[in-house]
Amino acid sequence: MKTQWNFSEQGTIESHGGKIWYGISGSKESSETPLIVIHGGPGMSHSYLYPLTDLADERLVIFYDQLDAGLSERPNNPVNWRISRFLLEVDDLRESLNLDRVAIFGNSWGGTIAASYAAKNPAGLERLVLSSPLLNTDLWLADNKAHRENLPPEVLSVMRQCEKEGQESSQEYQDSVEVFYARHFCRSDPWPDYVKETMNALNETCYAGMWGPNEFTCNGLLRNYDGLAELGIIQAPTLVTCGEFDEATPASCKTFVSLIPEAQYAEFDNASHLTFVDSRKNYIETLRKFFAE
Repeated sequence: MKTQWNFSEQGTIESHGGKIWYGISGSKESSETPLIVIHGGPGMSHSYLYPLTDLADERLVIFYDQLDAGLSERPNNPVNWRISRFLLEVDDLRESLNLDRVAIFGNSWGGTIAASYAAKNPAGLERLVLSSPLLNTDLWLADNKAHRENLPPEVLSVMRQCEKEGQESSQEYQDSVEVFYARHFCRSDPWPDYVKETMNALNETCYAGMWGPNEFTCNGLLRNYDGLAELGIIQAPTLVTCGEFDEATPASCKTFVSLIPEAQYAEFDNASHLTFVDSRKNYIETLRKFFAE
């Protein structure tokens, strides 16, 4: 059953490279700082972030799809796949919607964008949430190689054999990747419709071009990415969150916290990369407390 969103407003804006879609939950009468939500991927969409609509009872929650993702235009031009251009989308959104004061939430690759944007210390950025962020590709790959090595031996054997034979597109290989995702991407069983909707709408051209064939292999444009040096100049109060079994591991996320001047850390038991899905109630309450400080 398709997830029903209760947007008070939605539309498209002209951004650098094409039109991007946005949707707003909540009342414009709220005096609380609006929250901009940045999805992961690259090439995913806003849909899997549906649990964050729980915050719309107290503030505006603004979702958008990046260029080449979700409901936004998909030129699929690699010239657009630069972090600097994705930052311009946030500026364009703020300008179009007159968002002088904002909090920003970024998940995974969305955390890449959020951290880089925050490092510019833009006017009006009041709070930052980095949800299981990708902030260094080498670190990410090392963490997920370790996760992969801990898969059941029979699953790992299939993976290795398929990779050796160049059979990564086979159903057998994809089934083994699903075992990894069920442990480390989203542990909810079954996956909620809003997560399935994002995965079904994934722009595989963008995902493969920027990242690679799966979460533990990167041969795309982000293969040499390192955002750690930017963390020390972020001035906004920051909350870094992750799950016990996250692709962005607790050890890595604690490292990020140590590098950000005013940062807190929250970890969620028995949760994975989509912590706000696996531990929805606790996650939303944690955000409420952080925003209320």
